[in-house]
Amino acid sequence: MGRLFGTDGVRGVANADLTAEMALGLSVAAAHVLAEAGTFEGHKPKAVVGRDPRASGEFLEAAVVAGLASAGVDVLRVGVLPTPAVAYLTGALGADLGVMLSASHNAMPDNGIKFFARGGHKLADELEDRIEKVYDEHRTGAPWDRPTGAGVGRVRDYDEGFDQYVAHLVGVLPNRLDGLRIVLDEAHGAASRVSPEAFARAGAEVVTIGAEPDGLNINDGYGSTHLDKLKAAVVEHGADLGIAHDGDADRCLAVDHTGEEVDGDQILAVLALAMRERSALRSDTVVATVMSNLGFKLAMEREGIHLVQTAVGDRYVLEEMKDKGYALGGEQSGHVIVLDHATTGDGTLTGLMLAARVAQSGRALKDLAGVMERLPQVLINVPDVDKSRVHSSPDLAAAVTEAERELGETGRVLLRPSGTEPLVRVMVEAADIEQAHAVAGRLADAVKSALG
Repeated sequence: MGRLFGTDGVRGVANADLTAEMALGLSVAAAHVLAEAGTFEGHKPKAVVGRDPRASGEFLEAAVVAGLASAGVDVLRVGVLPTPAVAYLTGALGADLGVMLSASHNAMPDNGIKFFARGGHKLADELEDRIEKVYDEHRTGAPWDRPTGAGVGRVRDYDEGFDQYVAHLVGVLPNRLDGLRIVLDEAHGAASRVSPEAFARAGAEVVTIGAEPDGLNINDGYGSTHLDKLKAAVVEHGADLGIAHDGDADRCLAVDHTGEEVDGDQILAVLALAMRERSALRSDTVVATVMSNLGFKLAMEREGIHLVQTAVGDRYVLEEMKDKGYALGGEQSGHVIVLDHATTGDGTLTGLMLAARVAQSGRALKDLAGVMERLPQVLINVPDVDKSRVHSSPDLAAAVTEAERELGETGRVLLRPSGTEPLVRVMVEAADIEQAHAVAGRLADAVKSALG
């Protein structure tokens, strides 16, 4: 069996790769592993279980709840809520474990299982590895030690989670949103109720699109991976800005009043300046990945904000933030973490914070986002090469040196081996798109020649 856990839990086509039997087995394994680790010592364990609106989430939720309860864990079933809501409630309710059923921005047939540790933080890699090992052992025949009688877990719906999470979101805002008209694109996903309610409670006039989930339409033509409808709606309604989430609402992209996209780098830049202004940006530092646009790095340098860059993946951003105590970090894709108020990327919170800056400053989002200029960025995937030699080939190193010399301080080159496929990603940023394409093409040829 290949490794089940990826960088964001277990994912696959529901009822094909990710079955009810697997969901039940992983949940029982998680309960046993956490018990062995001492997490449940001295008390009856408690778990929070939530899901996005996918049809498959209904049977997978039932399997997860059954597995946990059969292992002696009391379950609070919070229903359809965003991933960051499940993380928040896991911490706020003092639960020992959180479980979210979602495949984020993936198409509807997919689904996934993500576990949260006590406090709402991502489960440690070694615990995920142990859960997978224990699951595999029992999947092939080893019997479980099962509680009976009063030892089994009890299950109840926790409908209060919706209001509790919305109140948290509104309560941490630095100021209200009165006077703003905002279009919200919910991707027919997990935030379809939460996000409009939070923005309305904060004082905004709200227009919603993509907020009618039916179990089958999640991410279908709406959300952060399909911004065209949001751009059109913002202009049509004369809105101040638009906010787009993905299926589980852990990310946020924005649109200014003219219909132009505002990406994760620009959102980070706006929030960094706002947080520094109110002394909330610890060490005047923001954390981002190496894939952030060079324009973001240049803008932060110009504004006197220190930038720490990590490997690609919000998990690495979060690890750096927790390790060094930084308050703000994120990715170009819109995963933004405000660590004082969330333990994971939270698209609704990010959108609220961005809107709060617009309201407080009295400036248009287009003006605020103009703090950075996005340099043209070209990405080429070069398949079927020996990615293990990307950093050791002298011929490739010479090609990179020549490209960097040509680009100077207004450009950047990044060669990155894929973590999951036999390919190398070539990323080039330059002052103009034609130069970026030309340099990227030459480097892609060099990768094929040196590593093919």
